[in-house]
Amino acid sequence: IRMIKYVMTLSKNFPATHIRKGEETKFAEQVLAQQKTHTVRANYDLWKKRFEKVEKGLACIVLRQWSEKPYRSKQVDIITLTKENGIGLQKLEFTQLGIFIDDVDSDLTYKELANNDGLSLQDYHAWFKNYPTSPQAVIHFTGKRYANSKTHKGKGSWLSKSQ
Repeated sequence: IRMIKYVMTLSKNFPATHIRKGEETKFAEQVLAQQKTHTVRANYDLWKKRFEKVEKGLACIVLRQWSEKPYRSKQVDIITLTKENGIGLQKLEFTQLGIFIDDVDSDLTYKELANNDGLSLQDYHAWFKNYPTSPQAVIHFTGKRYANSKTHKGKGSWLSKSQ
């Protein structure tokens, strides 16, 4: 059986709409060093369907970045991730009550979310200022997951490695 490849492109440079436009993001290096442990994407429902295949071992995620200008240059592979790497998906929602993970409130802060996404808090807010609201997909590149009050009340926002 051939494995399905879901390609996910990481930005090599900050977009034109960002305060740091044109500067390098260093996302590829951060992923390989396990400093950028996830990415946040719109369209949670699409990613949920894709991760059902990933969890069954039928699909993998290929992280790429543009070699030069987005959509006008070749894509370069950064890394291919499978369920063996511990990759996973969590539902992210921002509510008046705080940040919800998998439909339950969490102790997760914007600063922690930003840092794990390879960004400073200021850069995170500038990047996502016009992003669709909820629900969003947190696509984890490692076995780490965010805790919520059902899984880990009062123990911080990280669960240990997924089972």
